[in-house]
Amino acid sequence: MTYTFAPAVLSQLSDIMATERAGFTPAEAATPRAMAARIAAYPETFIVAQDPDGAVAGYVVGPASATRYLTDDLYAHSEPNQPGEAYQTVLSLAVRPENRGQGLGSALLAHLATTARQQGRVAITLTCLQRLVPFYVRNGFVNEGVSASSHAGEVWFNMVRPLN
Repeated sequence: MTYTFAPAVLSQLSDIMATERAGFTPAEAATPRAMAARIAAYPETFIVAQDPDGAVAGYVVGPASATRYLTDDLYAHSEPNQPGEAYQTVLSLAVRPENRGQGLGSALLAHLATTARQQGRVAITLTCLQRLVPFYVRNGFVNEGVSASSHAGEVWFNMVRPLN
């Protein structure tokens, strides 16, 4: 299937939230209010994949950050990306169930990497659950150990992908 990739817009919020809820537990998932704030604050790093019918098939989102590892406050507050911040974060990468297994998650990460390089970032950083570590390793990330994050009361791993 062919997808188009573009910055998220507020009119896609309901599709984005359906995708978020399909990919994350209720404790992990962002609220509609938080997701709308992310669309408003950093649309250039909120990338949506649309199927040929225009439906949201998946997305990747996160702000730029000065720190190597994600902190839980990034989930609660949305600030615009700043030029001098070295790291591109990923708060959410989600693909609708019917679009999984087609390389779409990897394609979204590749699009984000291109944007991050254009913005002068040195690496992409994220946290993930242990079961997802192999996926991110296949996409060029290095597992840098257990995160200090306590988001949703789970154990997360720091994953970093250099962009050089």
